[in-house]
Amino acid sequence: MTYLEILKAYWGYDSFRGIQEHIINSIGAGHDTLGLMPTGGGKSITFQVPALSKEGICIVITPLIALMKDQVSNLIKRGIKAVAVYSGMTHEQILTALDNCIYGDYKFLYISPERLGTNLFLTKLQSMNVSMITVDESHCISQWGYDFRPAYLKIADIREVLPDVPVLALTATATPAVVDDIQLKLQFREDSHVFRMSFERTNLAYIVRRTENKPEELLHILNSVPGSAIVYTRNRKRTKEVAELLNRNQITATFYHAGVNNDVKDIRQKEWVNDKVRVMVATNAFGMGIDKPDVRLVIHMDLPDSPEAYFQEAGRAGRDGKKAFAVLLYAKSDKVTLNKRIPDTFPDKDYIRKVYEHLNYYFEMAMGDGEGCTFAFDLDDFCRKFKHFPVQADSALKILTRAGYLEYTEEQDNTSQLLFTIKRDELYLLRNNEPDTEKLINLILRSYTGLFSDYAYINEESLSVKSGIDREKIYQILINLSQRRIVHYIPRKRTPFIIYTRDRVDQEHLRITKEVYEDRKESYTQRIKAMITYADSDDKCRSRMLLHYFGEQNEHNCGQCDVCLQHPKPSISQETYQAISSQVKEMLKSSPMNSRELVQAFSSQEEMVEQVLHYMMGEEEIQLNNGVLSLTK
Repeated sequence: MTYLEILKAYWGYDSFRGIQEHIINSIGAGHDTLGLMPTGGGKSITFQVPALSKEGICIVITPLIALMKDQVSNLIKRGIKAVAVYSGMTHEQILTALDNCIYGDYKFLYISPERLGTNLFLTKLQSMNVSMITVDESHCISQWGYDFRPAYLKIADIREVLPDVPVLALTATATPAVVDDIQLKLQFREDSHVFRMSFERTNLAYIVRRTENKPEELLHILNSVPGSAIVYTRNRKRTKEVAELLNRNQITATFYHAGVNNDVKDIRQKEWVNDKVRVMVATNAFGMGIDKPDVRLVIHMDLPDSPEAYFQEAGRAGRDGKKAFAVLLYAKSDKVTLNKRIPDTFPDKDYIRKVYEHLNYYFEMAMGDGEGCTFAFDLDDFCRKFKHFPVQADSALKILTRAGYLEYTEEQDNTSQLLFTIKRDELYLLRNNEPDTEKLINLILRSYTGLFSDYAYINEESLSVKSGIDREKIYQILINLSQRRIVHYIPRKRTPFIIYTRDRVDQEHLRITKEVYEDRKESYTQRIKAMITYADSDDKCRSRMLLHYFGEQNEHNCGQCDVCLQHPKPSISQETYQAISSQVKEMLKSSPMNSRELVQAFSSQEEMVEQVLHYMMGEEEIQLNNGVLSLTK
């Protein structure tokens, strides 16, 4: 089948969009390929179509578990064999999934970057017939990107195992420097191709609303603009507070962050996607891989720490092509708060060494020992014992990870475990007037083995489906059985881990290189400054500012952001505009001029000239500094 025939057969589309076909032709011909496509640009089609035309399996590397589950589910619905491997799965589940990729004629394996370096995966990989490798969110491999993840560096090791397999890298946000770094880190070959889709969103109006009362402004906006909305906040606590505020004001809302139980996340996400609640209040943990095209509003209560993050989150509005709004609420204190993130994210090197030393005390790690040791880690407990602030301690551990001394993992979703603490004969002697409890016990005994001698991993969702008992009720029954000492139940929980990647060294010999610390700090500082400049600016089209940041030279204003609406195109003829703008440029050629004097030089045309000057500044033909106008260089 041709690519178009595959597209039609499985997705029902008659043609490709934008640069999809160029990317597909390139990766299909075996070229390493980088595709830059904005949110909603149809990235998944660019690897799913060519993979279906090839023999073997496509490995899709992505950090987004929600996206994995969603895409695997959608592929299976289309009759395409796909499977995912991610944190929270048992060893047996992972083993079965990988064996299916070898023997089961599967077409797609979705896997998190953290799983790439495991011995199990590397062993099974050698037996797989891999057709292509797709790296989603590929900006994460760049140390100059806003969301660098060390685990992505393991992808280059996979290339050494599969030297002839082409790589497709995809991202929605990358500056020119990051584009170059992606190709370098993924070891792109000389015949590689890069395809860029314009990041311009003509249906999306970017607005910065200056306010000292954000809750009031939030309510005003949501009451003024109908439709589904996402509200982003900086921390987990505020998601709940803002959702409660909205519900108190008759705007249906729920909240979402990384600490919410996965089952609850799924329920809330479905309620929002199906319009049972209007507003999702969330941290940046929400949004990637969520397929809801009719979001009319994305509102940020706090400034993100980079234009990349803002562009990606704002871009979740209006993916159906209809008018939508991305609103940033900006207070005077936000600039100070954002600048404070620099020392929080990059604490002093002496402080980082102190955290390392305290970590060794915490785990009682002897000098010269440690490599390969893995520990569950409670950051709050660690900070209480050694009197650290969690934000700075968390940052220090991430820098130690980049420096190669340890691996500080994100929270891992550990599967629930169950052990019967009484003998089987005693269990049968128990009588219980609660039919759901007896039904659940019998189902567990039929579904799992070894429950009386060792802990077994159990899946409450599966038990709920099989028994018809509500997931929350299953949890309550197992807790009750634990309290009665019939079972020992360890519910699923999210826990970070510390893995020592080398033996403990004396803190005086701990090296944090310029690339790991100073260079990254400078890059982070520049992104903070760019975000503040975006929020502060009131004379440049916001769409053009964002596009310029990503290296796209757009020659026209959007006409719909708050700046464009404040300084609309002069309501004068094109001929008059050209005449005045040409005169202004001629006058400024020799030297800059005081803006008031320049306007007065036109005598009776002052109002018209002011309109032209505002528009010329928006077009970046001239600039105004301290009341003095000059040509833009």
